[in-house]
Amino acid sequence: MSMPDLSIIIVDDLQFSRIVVKTALKKAGYKGVRMADSATMALDMMAEQPADVILADWMMPEMDGLQLTDHIRQQDEEDGTYTAIILFTANEGVEYMVQAFEHGVDDYLRKPPNPHELSARVNAAARIAAMQNDLLETSRQMESTIRRLEEVAMIDPLTGAGNQRMLHSELDAHLVQASSRNGGVCVAMVRLNEFDELKQQHSDAITDEILVSLYRRLRRSVRPTDTVTRLEDDMFALVMHHTNVDNFKSSAMERILTSIDQRAIKTQAGDIEVSGAIGVHYYRGDTDLIDKEDMINHAKEKLEQAQQSPEEKIAF
Repeated sequence: MSMPDLSIIIVDDLQFSRIVVKTALKKAGYKGVRMADSATMALDMMAEQPADVILADWMMPEMDGLQLTDHIRQQDEEDGTYTAIILFTANEGVEYMVQAFEHGVDDYLRKPPNPHELSARVNAAARIAAMQNDLLETSRQMESTIRRLEEVAMIDPLTGAGNQRMLHSELDAHLVQASSRNGGVCVAMVRLNEFDELKQQHSDAITDEILVSLYRRLRRSVRPTDTVTRLEDDMFALVMHHTNVDNFKSSAMERILTSIDQRAIKTQAGDIEVSGAIGVHYYRGDTDLIDKEDMINHAKEKLEQAQQSPEEKIAF
């Protein structure tokens, strides 16, 4: 996307600060720049016309930059989009930067920003948003393909995830390929720790909303080529293949867990806090070929281990 085509919103309760940033962006060639004097106004603007990049002050009355980020990330999740977010702050120290990134902020700039650095950071943030949205579009296209597979009964009708038949089919294909080419296959079993209690507290409609949201979070946290299936109630199985046997990284599981835990799930009954547990079994193609049922059972055993040790949450 070229600079004139970018949609940018500057959010700051101080008019002078807004004008300084807008002037710097205009001089750099950015034309689609809007200004908001509050986080609420920025959210209203985004509802009228989405933004590619949000530039927001950290410290604002009523709703600060981190709270605004949480709202935007929640809306992104619901809309299937990605918005790049840069926060401005006068705060010093690594702890502030870490806090910003943990909330989903893409970049962090000290006030007042250098005009050249500002332009470069906005351009980089726009590229991040474009890449993320391309991946989401690819994922949507793949989900459309998966929906067409309903004709051969490989789709869970509630969530749109694959079902047990798809899990077995994908595992068969990937295990043979990994064995012949020294690749790797990972099966990860995922469950919510609170699901049994939630079923007792809420109606089926609410628990269905939770399951659909869980599937969406899992789908967004893995690669478009990975498979997400639902086996029973809240048990989901992820299948990930690697062309190189050593390409599997445990950090991938940590990223998936973060995607489940970091925000409450919005339902008609209100926001519901959830946390996940993951059991993982990894097959190396340079070892004897494993039976798919054995692999699934190993991953389920690890899941039970993870749920019995909530401080760990992931068992390999």
